[in-house]
Amino acid sequence: MEKKNTKEQLKNPLTGYYTGGYKEQPQPSPGIQQKMQPRPDCGEESYEGHQRLAGRKALITGGDSGIGRAAAIAYAREGADIVLNYLPEEQCDAEEVASYIEKAGRKVFLIPGNLEDENFCCQLVEEANKKLGGLDILTLVAGYQKSVDDIEKIKTEDIKKTFTTNVFSLFWLIKAAIPYLPAGSSIITTSSIQAFQPNPDLLDYAATKAAIIAFTRGLGKQLASKGIRVNSVAPGPIWTPLQVTEAQPKGKLAHFGQSTPLQRAGQPVELAGTYVLLASNESSYTTAEVYGVTGGHHTN
Repeated sequence: MEKKNTKEQLKNPLTGYYTGGYKEQPQPSPGIQQKMQPRPDCGEESYEGHQRLAGRKALITGGDSGIGRAAAIAYAREGADIVLNYLPEEQCDAEEVASYIEKAGRKVFLIPGNLEDENFCCQLVEEANKKLGGLDILTLVAGYQKSVDDIEKIKTEDIKKTFTTNVFSLFWLIKAAIPYLPAGSSIITTSSIQAFQPNPDLLDYAATKAAIIAFTRGLGKQLASKGIRVNSVAPGPIWTPLQVTEAQPKGKLAHFGQSTPLQRAGQPVELAGTYVLLASNESSYTTAEVYGVTGGHHTN
């Protein structure tokens, strides 16, 4: 058999994905991926599965676009059936993701709703468990971020929205899910480089992401005796709809991500493998950990 040239399969991390800046393209929150230029790469054309999650049943929040979308596509191509949660305004993006999941031969169920509502969070978990016939992966990606350059200008309603979406919903969703999760299940939260290197204009968002790390580490220890693992992914600057709403100060997109050692923003697909690893049995001895995917900005 002819030996394959491994060099052909290498991808230079400096140039393997889009390296330029981004034009200003403001959208109202939560943002629609289909309207972005360039569109984020969520692995639609590139991610190849290897049945690492065959037969698994996953609930993904924020699954319509960005990082959640990349995780959903990867999970499906690895053999998992999926429930996607997203806001009703994001229906067009969610339907697009669903088409990729179905093309992978997996089941997908779309359940829109706002995670700021505790009752909805409980209903979401119950419905996901019912539709999938079980539940063994919780991938919690949905989040809210708003840039404000002065603490005196931060509105209490925005602080409440950020903490409710990013932190409170984790408590509600996981509390509701515990009775359904068998030993071997995986819970994956989503933190951020902001927990370690906070920008001055993201005080409330950074605080929630630091809280998620403490929550993940504590919960991982608490649920270890049940055989349930809990880990977190901490992304750096990733090109997602979050960035074109109110998450970035005006004028910053032109150089978004270019201050990282890899000199560019990341694409959602570049996190997909980490979510798959943490969901799979390959990480069976990993819990209460945080995985940074940051382009070189350290997370410690």
